[in-house]
Amino acid sequence: MPNPSLRVLQLAEIASEPTAVPPAAATPPVVTLHGVAKRFASGTLALDQLDLAIRHGEFVSLLGPSGCGKSTALRVIAGLSEPTRGSISWSGMKRKEHRRNKPEVGFVFQEPTLMPWATVFRNVMLPLELEGVEHRLATKRATEAIERVGLASFRDSYPRELSGGMKMRVSIARALVTDPPLLLMDEPFAALDEITRFKLNNDLLELWREVGHTVIFVTHSVFESVYLSNRIIVMTPRPGRVFTELAVDAPYPRDESFRTSAEYARHCRIASRALSRAMASTS
Repeated sequence: MPNPSLRVLQLAEIASEPTAVPPAAATPPVVTLHGVAKRFASGTLALDQLDLAIRHGEFVSLLGPSGCGKSTALRVIAGLSEPTRGSISWSGMKRKEHRRNKPEVGFVFQEPTLMPWATVFRNVMLPLELEGVEHRLATKRATEAIERVGLASFRDSYPRELSGGMKMRVSIARALVTDPPLLLMDEPFAALDEITRFKLNNDLLELWREVGHTVIFVTHSVFESVYLSNRIIVMTPRPGRVFTELAVDAPYPRDESFRTSAEYARHCRIASRALSRAMASTS
């Protein structure tokens, strides 16, 4: 078990850095995880004592090494996996109550997971059809979601006709079409080339500012987490728990001038040091 006094010392060292403190709790949490643990049937303990509160309108990145439980945490939040211990509250509701009060969340997976036999429009329509939304309204909402991600001219195209970045845009449109209050994104740009990834980072921030959803974004990239987020949750290696939180207080909108600025480099150094200390905390 990690030495608690050592962890306090490490957190104090990080907190001495500029901006290495979480923002004030200005709004009530959308979702709160209380002491969440997840042990798989194989015996692997993926998460342990995970405490996390996500507030309305935040863009929060879960940053940590591969295998630290970031994706598991998202799946638990989404209800795709039940915690072994602990609880999840949604704006004061427990998960059972939340399930009776749709809509839930939008989820963008690491792969686009599109239906290859369906057009862009049919792929984006799917969640609305499953919810039984009236056809005329569903058509309007799907069309708007496709336009929002810049694919209006590809509405009738099939996934095989799209680039990797375009497929991911379809996946994002599908996740947003039901207007979920919370968008979960599991390393959606990890497999893309750097130019496409930068472009989609910019587009995602513009979309987030436009629609006002709360976003939880999983990444193992320090640079991506700093560019996108106003708060970074640095996680320990397995079993995953919160090591520290970092505020990224740079203003939005952010563009290439921020990516090449001294301020961005400073935030990246802080996040990189925090991640290194998190990884060393269980060794």
